[in-house]
Amino acid sequence: MQSNQAAAHCNPFALMTDPSAVLSAMASSESLARLRAQVFHPLDKPLLGSVSDEVADYDRRIDRELND
Repeated sequence: MQSNQAAAHCNPFALMTDPSAVLSAMASSESLARLRAQVFHPLDKPLLGSVSDEVADYDRRIDRELND
């Protein structure tokens, strides 16, 4: 039985069919334990400021011409 479980841990397709084996493999994984947890946040503000009405009108005109 042990050899079947060890073989299942090495086979990613077998792991997909057995969620408890996935959790067991994750718990016993040395490489996962060595990973550092980091949380990355998207930028809250756009880097570019707002454009003037004249520039926005020009952009809309160009976009309409390209889509026609």
